[in-house]
Amino acid sequence: MSVKIRLQRHGKKGKPFYWVVAADARSKRDGRYLEKIGTYNPNTNPATLKIDVDSAVNWLQNGAQPTDTARNLLSEVGAMLKNHLVNGVHKGALKEEDVETKFEAWLADKASRNTVNIEKLSKAKADEKAKILAAEKEVSEKRKADAETAIAEEEAAAAASEAEAAAEKAASEAPVEEAAPEADAEEAAPEAAAEEAAPEAAAEEAAPEAATEEAAAEEAAPEADEKAE
Repeated sequence: MSVKIRLQRHGKKGKPFYWVVAADARSKRDGRYLEKIGTYNPNTNPATLKIDVDSAVNWLQNGAQPTDTARNLLSEVGAMLKNHLVNGVHKGALKEEDVETKFEAWLADKASRNTVNIEKLSKAKADEKAKILAAEKEVSEKRKADAETAIAEEEAAAAASEAEAAAEKAASEAPVEEAAPEADAEEAAPEAAAEEAAPEAAAEEAAPEAATEEAAAEEAAPEADEKAE
């Protein structure tokens, strides 16, 4: 029986989740399988991969052929490396203890590289977040500046409108103030005329008195002439 190590799809639509299985090459992709040896979740960042390395190596030693995707995943966890080391033991190139020593060293180096990658991803996320926050702050400050400018323009327009209204009011009140002196002059004119008429009336009153005095003098004059004779 030909065995393949391949991925079996699970999960929701748009969010696939895979099982890494050893299955009969004649079975359907998502059909019956012989053993589930791991899981692969590409929805996380970084992707989550969990594989039983010893089970994978056992199937590889028994002739199972991985698909291209499965081979990449097995290489990611060191299963292909360990299978290669076991083949070296069978050929007499390595000892069994060398397999574990070399594999553990590879795992330590892999963990170190994963830590560096995780730190890089974390830094990239932090930088992206800081960039987004800076952009949002810039937009907020621009909106604030625009709002302040709009308020200043409204205040300036209101002040200009008030100044214009005050000027119009002053212009409408100016003729009234100019007309007031003319009214005062008109009121003063009759008084002046009355003052001018008062001496004339006094003169007219004095004139009959003078005439009476002259008449009395004329009457007294004959009497004086008679007495003189």
